[in-house]
Amino acid sequence: MNSIQLTSPVWVIASKELRDSLRNRWILFMGCIFMMLSLSVTFAGSAVTGELALPPLANLMSSLSTTAVFIIPLAAILLSYDSFVGEQEAGTLLLLLSYPVSRSQILMGKLLGHCLVMFITTSCAFGLTAILLIMLGEQYATDEVVSVFMQFIISSNLLALTFILLGYIVSIRATEKAKAVAGLLFVWFLLVLIYDLLLLTVLVSDVAFMDKPLLNILIALNPTDLYRAMNLVAVDAKGTGAALSMIADIDLSLSVMYLLMLGWISSLLFISQKLFSGKPL
Repeated sequence: MNSIQLTSPVWVIASKELRDSLRNRWILFMGCIFMMLSLSVTFAGSAVTGELALPPLANLMSSLSTTAVFIIPLAAILLSYDSFVGEQEAGTLLLLLSYPVSRSQILMGKLLGHCLVMFITTSCAFGLTAILLIMLGEQYATDEVVSVFMQFIISSNLLALTFILLGYIVSIRATEKAKAVAGLLFVWFLLVLIYDLLLLTVLVSDVAFMDKPLLNILIALNPTDLYRAMNLVAVDAKGTGAALSMIADIDLSLSVMYLLMLGWISSLLFISQKLFSGKPL
């Protein structure tokens, strides 16, 4: 059974994507970026206040998620933007389809490989931060740090998976790699910067029509805000700033937000499968 699974087309394609990321140093490069991000926010984030001290866990996770929400989607885009248009330009996609492998297997193989790449980089970087916090932070409970960082790693990979699938959709539709990059950077700019900034502006302005049901809908409509809310609710970060406190005070439970994120992933996977199945070569 194991030999059959290891030689399945999905695993073969996934292992090929993983080897490519190892060979071109993508895993090392992004792992170092995530590690520097995590360690600097954790151990040097308080420098702006004039002192070096480990922050409360709620404040730390708020800062980490606020910073990671910019970097993780961008990393996922860079990983996936040329998955289909790049292979089509090189002629390898047509060659791959000449083998006894279905388009669904190709898509799932690439998705599995890219998910493994993101899981390795985020787990190593954020896992090391958790270990150092347990060793150096006497004020933190070990079980609490482990629980919070496990939730952070899982939610980070779900966010990455969302943007990997967005990358697939754009890559399948694009005719050139340059157009795929431009389209995905626009999607990143729209979801990560513009939408998020407008939502925080509305929250800080305390406009009359902004109630909790509307806030729930606005957060659910954007995976990046959903990611931020998941991590704030997980540590009960209601005192971390005006706008962030309102996000942490939403009516959605953590399990419901995970279901919403899985809904995003399922919808994007369905769309990418439909587009790839009908893509002419």
